[in-house]
Amino acid sequence: MTRMRAIAYGANGLTFQCYHKAVTLLERADLMLDDLYSQKLLTLTASIPHLGRLEEPQGSSTRTSRLCGSVVTVDVSLDVVGRVADFAQEVKACALGQASAAVLGSGVMGASLEEVSQARDALKALLAGDAPAFDDRFADLQVFESVQDYKARHASVMLAFEAAADAMEQALAARAVSAA
Repeated sequence: MTRMRAIAYGANGLTFQCYHKAVTLLERADLMLDDLYSQKLLTLTASIPHLGRLEEPQGSSTRTSRLCGSVVTVDVSLDVVGRVADFAQEVKACALGQASAAVLGSGVMGASLEEVSQARDALKALLAGDAPAFDDRFADLQVFESVQDYKARHASVMLAFEAAADAMEQALAARAVSAA
């Protein structure tokens, strides 16, 4: 180490050992981010289907992550057998929330509440460390395996699917009330 560098460390109150530890921690943080934000996950964030809001949804739900402030709002309209006929989502979320919304938007058209709920539950199981099988419709949810060790981020990943299941439940409940 040069004398000038040693003086600079001393002037900033850092010893070489402290500086080395700080650099090591930053390098580890970079590796963690690389693990968390895979290329496939980042690609999903670039193309979120069905962005916007429906003018007259049969069901609508908003979910918010208290940790990062991510917000996802889902609007749905169902066909006569209860499958998604029209869908829109407003996504103001972190990369994980955006990627999850992209997977939902790609597969939700024509889905039943049971399919969306199963995907939501399988995603929750994946984040908890299980190895669930995903329906082809939502197979890209497997990308979130890299998030398992980051429990604080699980809520962001779940937002879109929780909002979609709730919006579909609302639509079905409204239909049952109007039929009675």
